[in-house]
Amino acid sequence: MKAERHILPTLAMIIGALTMGVATNVSFAEEDEDEIQFEETEIFFELNDTDGDLGIHSLIDGDPWKKLIMKGPNDRRMLNVRVIGRLRRQGLTEFFFESAEPPFDELAPQTFFARFPAGEYNVEGRTLDGLEIEGETILTHTMPAPAEPTVNGTPMVEVCDDEDPDFVELTPVTSPVTIAWPDVTMSHPDADGAGAGVQPPIPVTIHNYEVVVEAELETADGEEFVSVFSVILPPGVNSMTIPDEFIDLADEFKYEVLAREESFNQTAVESCFAVD
Repeated sequence: MKAERHILPTLAMIIGALTMGVATNVSFAEEDEDEIQFEETEIFFELNDTDGDLGIHSLIDGDPWKKLIMKGPNDRRMLNVRVIGRLRRQGLTEFFFESAEPPFDELAPQTFFARFPAGEYNVEGRTLDGLEIEGETILTHTMPAPAEPTVNGTPMVEVCDDEDPDFVELTPVTSPVTIAWPDVTMSHPDADGAGAGVQPPIPVTIHNYEVVVEAELETADGEEFVSVFSVILPPGVNSMTIPDEFIDLADEFKYEVLAREESFNQTAVESCFAVD
């Protein structure tokens, strides 16, 4: 489960050329009195604390554009998008990406954070009318500590794969089902893991929480699909009772609780529960 799939719109598109880390002859003037701003420019990290992996995500939104370049600190390019053909005439507005998220034993957190240094990141583009459009954001290495959810007061289960030797048969809970957790107030404590970017831990301000519950279902024709209940909650709201209509769909569920701090960096934990 990936938290951002549920809070950020997924973009289905055809792009003629998408290159990362490759310089091209596309350039933009240093200053332009007609320059406009993207409505939203977000670049942030996502941690799956249960699986132990990190990725970088971005959401850019604004007026229709046909060219886009993203630059990190020291003006180093890391993304170049050119829209061509019929799509170029239409233009793009909302653009979202998420990187690969290899586990820590393949890409150590220290290496990951060094690859994407903290600092100002800039996005420059060209609108359909030929005007410059830009945005900027600050990327930090501050990852919120993981939430510690309970289901009807029972601590989260750490292993949900019934083929895993450490799997323990789930003890069913009764409806209504409430997922709750204490406030997340500090950054990630693990100096060798996702807290490697900021040590010692520091206070964080939570932007919002997200709860995602999934049920694996089957159609009358035998085709499998996943039904999803998802809700974003403001800071200070630390529980969600899952509607009975959703609970009635299945006997076992996977769930995720995500804590998102003010820089949009986010930490997710995953678990599961069964119902009577």
